Amino acid sequence: MDGKLCLNCNKELIGRADKKYCDNQCRNEYNNSQNGKANNYIRKINRILKSNRRILASLTPQDKSIKVSLKELTKQGFSFDYFTNTYTTKANKTYFFCYEYGYLNLDDGFFALVYNKSYSNDK
Repeated sequence: MDGKLCLNCNKELIGRADKKYCDNQCRNEYNNSQNGKANNYIRKINRILKSNRRILASLTPQDKSIKVSLKELTKQGFSFDYFTNTYTTKANKTYFFCYEYGYLNLDDGFFALVYNKSYSNDK
């Protein structure tokens, strides 16, 4: 034995030469500790994006655009810092999207909410 140790608990490993962990519990604990911070950040961003999408979906009809106030969006907890993509029109107006639902700042305290059918699976 060459004295290899478990990456998680530092116990001496017995068995295969390429073994890294004592058992599945040590493997899971090690991987969770290594990926925890990055995964927590990703989970946080995904939670915000899902919340934004849910808010836009509740306010936006799928067949037309609608005008909603900034106050209404912020009251429901919408976060303007997170979106999945943007679309700039020929008139140089930028729509921000949370998946298939988007919004355009109308500069008067209101936003135009839109639904983009081409992003959904309901084609």
